Amino acid sequence: MTITELKKSNLKELTKLWNKEAGRMYPMREELFRQNSFEDANVYFPGSLVAWNDEGRPIGFIISKIWQEKMNVPMNAESGWIQALLVDSDYRNQGIGSGLLTRAEAALKRKGVTKISLCGDPWHYFPGLPKEFERQCTWFKKRGYAEVVTTFDLMAEYPGNEENQLPACEGVEFALLQECEKESLISFLHRVFPGRWEYEALKYFEKGGTGREFAVLKKNGIIIGFCRINDGHSPFIAQNVYWAPLFDEPLGGIGPLGVDPKERGKGYGLAIVEAGVYFLRNRGIKRIVIDWTTFVDFYGRLGFEVWKEYKALSKEV
Repeated sequence: MTITELKKSNLKELTKLWNKEAGRMYPMREELFRQNSFEDANVYFPGSLVAWNDEGRPIGFIISKIWQEKMNVPMNAESGWIQALLVDSDYRNQGIGSGLLTRAEAALKRKGVTKISLCGDPWHYFPGLPKEFERQCTWFKKRGYAEVVTTFDLMAEYPGNEENQLPACEGVEFALLQECEKESLISFLHRVFPGRWEYEALKYFEKGGTGREFAVLKKNGIIIGFCRINDGHSPFIAQNVYWAPLFDEPLGGIGPLGVDPKERGKGYGLAIVEAGVYFLRNRGIKRIVIDWTTFVDFYGRLGFEVWKEYKALSKEV
């Protein structure tokens, strides 16, 4: 066995390995793998490794990340992530996974990382270890990782024959963001939700977004809330539609979303979700996912139910 640093030329082979081991539940597309694990500026290649058998076939890999973007966005430079660790089931129990993890952790630590989280990285696949990976969860706990929180992906289905209309709230309006309102949205996010959500919006526009993926809530013409909506025509594959290949019909996604704290307590939070649902359903989408949330009861008021469950784990190094 040999171990090499991850390279872009590994894309096809590693996609095949992923689908061999996890494709039934989480089907990987080359486009998604390239976007999240090869082109993300935060991939830390000294801690991203591939294990090869003697015939030159990949039998395992690990992908690590640290914050490396050159943006004025508040993110913790001492945090690191293990985005993915996968070993071919034909080669397990031979120390391959442990070896990859040990090398990745050492590389991250040398870079100044003091805390490593499993998943939840920028351009992540999962917010934590999926519930289906219970054995892997136990494996990581034995190596010092502790549970932090349980989160969920939710799903709602709309047959198409129900009434579909925008919510009505006095004194405010709901609309899709116009391209000319880009700076207004970024300014709102920088002021109210600095960090990851601001970063994701900046990357959206950097990749050619026009605004159709943002439902906004306005008061006197000023943005006071937003809801990100995604579908198969978005400028990149967004987290709540990662697993669209599981379904025959188009999949839509909602989130993140938020309302200015000064305007909360007026029902705007649920209403902006309703607006997002409205715009997606107008595009012919009948199945919608809300990803990475703990607010099961809140979204349940709109018919969303738990679809997937994740356990976030981290380790101080």
